[in-house]
Amino acid sequence: MSVRVRVGPTAPKLRDRLLAYVALTKPRIIELLLVTTIPAMLLAHRDTMDLQFMLLIGATLVGGMMAAASANTLNCVADADIDKIMKRTARRPLARDTVPTRHALIFGLVLGVAAFVWLWQTTNLLSGVLAVATIAFYVVIYTLVLKRRTAQNIVWGGAAGCMPVMIGWSAVTDSIAWPALAMFAVIFFWTPPHTWALAMRYKDDYQAAGVPMLPVVATERQVTRQIVIYSWLMVASTLALIPVTGWLYTAVAVAAGAWFLFLAHQLYAGVRRGQPIQPLRLFLQSNNYLAVVFCALAVDSAFVLPTVLG
Repeated sequence: MSVRVRVGPTAPKLRDRLLAYVALTKPRIIELLLVTTIPAMLLAHRDTMDLQFMLLIGATLVGGMMAAASANTLNCVADADIDKIMKRTARRPLARDTVPTRHALIFGLVLGVAAFVWLWQTTNLLSGVLAVATIAFYVVIYTLVLKRRTAQNIVWGGAAGCMPVMIGWSAVTDSIAWPALAMFAVIFFWTPPHTWALAMRYKDDYQAAGVPMLPVVATERQVTRQIVIYSWLMVASTLALIPVTGWLYTAVAVAAGAWFLFLAHQLYAGVRRGQPIQPLRLFLQSNNYLAVVFCALAVDSAFVLPTVLG
């Protein structure tokens, strides 16, 4: 008598499972957020770096990574339905059902609690509270309230992406001062041009998912005009830091700002002339712009170059 053995689906390998959980945290976004944390801490310190300060940077980065990973994971949970519709996000773990939704939710919440406790114990309570507020704002206010209801979603929701500079500054000073707010403004005004340029490229995706991003509900001319306006506000915010920075940051902020404004105006001019445009180019270059400006801020602060205010 022959016995038929029924073989079920092969269980995912441990490595695949781990990679799926890592993908939930959106590592590339975390990298960009951390690029802004270190310069903020260096500007707040602006003194010779010692071992204690370097350990503080490390502790803040670890806490910031956990907080960002928590927010991104919970965002994936909330957006699982539309991620399955959009081509750009269709390969995310929850869209492909490679991670159970309940497990992802628990994973995100545990990361959030861990981030708060870690920052509280290794930096200060203010940094921990700001991290929790960031997670709550990104998941509740942006993802659940604004994203699917208004074309201004990314304008106000983007404030969550500005918080790493506040956390970095508060980790050093246990307070918030105007340079931290200026850095916040740089990222706040950078976010719309960065995101709308991407949304122009994936307009059909957002439209299919019912997400009213500005390029879905407005003309290309209106969108690119807004990109130009926010780009000018972004550059103006970088210049606001000149009184507390040195010549290196000043030179880079002016040069990089002029370069980015040229790209933004070029995109707008192309639309006005009815020429084929490449909004994805502005999106990619916006990442480079932010990295260059904040790296210059970090170097300027680390070498304690003379400031305008002396």
